[in-house]
Amino acid sequence: MRGLRIHYHLLEEQDEDLPRGCGDTAGEEQPGWAEAPVLEEPCRMVLSTPSSVLQDKEFQELWPYLPPRLTQQPWHLLYSTSRDGFSLQSLYRSRGPLGSPALLLIRDTEAQAFGVFSATPIHCSKGFYGTGETFLFSFSPQLKVFRWTGRNNFFLKGDVDLLMVGGGSGRFGLWLDGDLHHGGSQPCETFGNETLSLREEFCIQDLEVWGLA
Repeated sequence: MRGLRIHYHLLEEQDEDLPRGCGDTAGEEQPGWAEAPVLEEPCRMVLSTPSSVLQDKEFQELWPYLPPRLTQQPWHLLYSTSRDGFSLQSLYRSRGPLGSPALLLIRDTEAQAFGVFSATPIHCSKGFYGTGETFLFSFSPQLKVFRWTGRNNFFLKGDVDLLMVGGGSGRFGLWLDGDLHHGGSQPCETFGNETLSLREEFCIQDLEVWGLA
């Protein structure tokens, strides 16, 4: 957790300059956990190749939570630790076209699957970025989705040593270290989430980033 203590001071320093969230309407009184939307007709999430993190049925459970504008487009595997190695910098370089969303999937060494959806590419940044469409999710074993609470705009921030998703009061909804071997998850104000993994710190077995090519 040493890296977190080093980086956390950025939260308060950048608070006034953080981007305003957009997308889903949310407020402090609204919990982060979200129920699945009701679909008018059955559709399926289309993938360019099978995933080593989620099964097809898990993708289909996650599909209704994506913004409607993205649900009719095929998703492509942009980055995979099994194919591209374990490196946060390689993950940043593999982002899709400008404006492409990103779906980051993790399976830890205890077989827990969880991740984050971002409406913007995951990239290295000086400050926090993202929109209110960002959400965390976990299959534990049933799918739980944690949407933006509106309490702050600490959506995503990344540098060469650390990727952070969600924050507030020194706690991060999800963080990954620079070599993508270790990470952590805590309840945070941004998403009102539960701990995504069985423990607050975990080891990564497989990690994937999907986007629109």
